[in-house]
Amino acid sequence: MGISDDAVEIRARGWRTLAALHGLIDAELERALGEAVGLSVVEYTVLDALSRQDGWHMRMQQLARATALSPSATTRLVTRLEDRGLLTRILCADDRRGIYTELTAAGQALYEKAHPIHDDALERTLGDAVTQPELAPVVHALQSAAVGV
Repeated sequence: MGISDDAVEIRARGWRTLAALHGLIDAELERALGEAVGLSVVEYTVLDALSRQDGWHMRMQQLARATALSPSATTRLVTRLEDRGLLTRILCADDRRGIYTELTAAGQALYEKAHPIHDDALERTLGDAVTQPELAPVVHALQSAAVGV
């Protein structure tokens, strides 16, 4: 194996480690949020993204980027959450093609209930992951990056 092959393998190993950590976190968040408040991780992500907006609204394409979903998947997700009374869509006054999504009072209340559950599950999972030698370097890197924020 040459030097460039070694570099490729190191990057690939790093990516596999990051993917493994993501899988652990995602599974635990899915379980904790589902059991406690009946939300999936992506549904929580929508509520979280909207809760951070001034006026609690976003354009649909911004929400698609925030959730890493396609526009059509975002539309389906927003429809499901709207049917549950957690958000609403508002037509943009300036651009009739533009649609904003906004949390309802029920959506904000559910987010406030879900947020500590999310944070506890994340903290617990990272605490468990740091004890696994193959995951510890990535967890430490995440913790170091968070301190710098």
